[in-house]
Amino acid sequence: MAAMDGFEGELKELREVFKSGKTREASWRRAQLHGILSLFKERESDILKALNQDLGKHHVEAYRDEIGTVIKSANYALGNLKKWMASKSAKLPLASFPASAKLVQEPLGVVLIISAWNFPFGLSFEPIIGAIAAGNAVILKPSELSPTCSSVLANTIRDYLDNSGIKVVEGGSDVGENLLRHKFDKIFFTGGPRVGEIVMTAAAKFLTPVTLELGGKCPAVVDFISSSWDKKIAVKRIIWGKYGACGGQACIAIDYILTHKKFAPTLVELLQKYIKKSFGDNPMESHSLAKIVNKRHFSRLKQLLEEPGVKSSIVYGGKSDEQNLFIEPTILLDPPLDSLIMTEEIFGPLLPIITLEKIEDSVEFIRARPNPLAVYGFTTNQNLQKKMIAETSSGAITFNDAIIQYVADTLPFGGVGGSGFGRYHGKYSFETFSHEKAVMRRGYLIDFGFRYPPWNNKKLQLLKSGLRYDYITLVLIKLGLKSKAC
Repeated sequence: MAAMDGFEGELKELREVFKSGKTREASWRRAQLHGILSLFKERESDILKALNQDLGKHHVEAYRDEIGTVIKSANYALGNLKKWMASKSAKLPLASFPASAKLVQEPLGVVLIISAWNFPFGLSFEPIIGAIAAGNAVILKPSELSPTCSSVLANTIRDYLDNSGIKVVEGGSDVGENLLRHKFDKIFFTGGPRVGEIVMTAAAKFLTPVTLELGGKCPAVVDFISSSWDKKIAVKRIIWGKYGACGGQACIAIDYILTHKKFAPTLVELLQKYIKKSFGDNPMESHSLAKIVNKRHFSRLKQLLEEPGVKSSIVYGGKSDEQNLFIEPTILLDPPLDSLIMTEEIFGPLLPIITLEKIEDSVEFIRARPNPLAVYGFTTNQNLQKKMIAETSSGAITFNDAIIQYVADTLPFGGVGGSGFGRYHGKYSFETFSHEKAVMRRGYLIDFGFRYPPWNNKKLQLLKSGLRYDYITLVLIKLGLKSKAC
């Protein structure tokens, strides 16, 4: 684990290891990926205990979101590493003959990964897998808001991975600010927009490329559902998409619902029914809902509910326990649109429902607000689906489910606009931490004189033909059989 007061020694070691070529070797990359698999297999109980202590996560939820997904991603990278590392041939125009070209993947160097507290293992190892697979040296700065998890991360990474090429730095915001004073070859940050701005400002000093995963208010558009089976499945998925991942403390959790005014009473009734089925009459005793991470976030969520006009919109839930940092699943119907709960990312188990005269109005509602990380549409109406795809902008859009897009290695995960930029997961993680270098080779057999001065009109005609790949005219002009370019 690196020291808290300075990082020159650690960075020097990482740069020397990277310069040596060690991290570029396929054997090193594979060894680290296998080390991650061993870590999660042998230290599973330590990870589950840490997640329960810091976040109150049930061990099944913790395994699903932070162990199983990482194991899946590491295996996926191992299975595809050879293909990802391989160079690719590139086509060249006939005018460049004789020549060949290829694209070569090369690692960026020493990369900094700053992860978040809500999924401390998943949001650390997903980018680490990509950085390692691409052949980089890595510094990880986990969040101090989940301290037990941060400690487990530091100790396990030291024990299972090559500490000369992969290091963990623990500490608070002062440590993060100190790290950002140094030059990195890539910074990958997961968190909120405020800190994201700080990261970008620091990176700009060194022209360091940045990937930002920021989140935002992810809406769910819930169309009228006639089938009782479809209603049941849709509502269960909505509840999972709101409360089932860290108690709503997830960047891709459903933030609010947009639905038709006439369907709202039915939707509220169904949500209440299946919340009780999922978490019982006393959700805290079910141990199936994560706690709020700390008192500051607890107070913030309580303030959202106490704003004028908001408290009266609560139609279900609203109870809380400050000592245990617990807020029960809460539903609000038509809170004021200018209230904080409708203008700030909620990041907790509070679910506002906004009613509309026409479900198609949901598109304009979403467009009038910052781009979310995800949009969810619960509808079988193909026209509405097409309208949502064409007229809204988000990191991803998923129909008739929520959050599930996160676990697909074949889909890029990332934001757009205010929800961040850059993407990762699967091969996209590898590409995020790689530079695709163009390599071109030419021979001396043929050379076109029209590329060199002195200039004349004939060379201009040849140049025009060559640039539009009109090779027949090019040859005719060259042979003197054509006096004008087409």
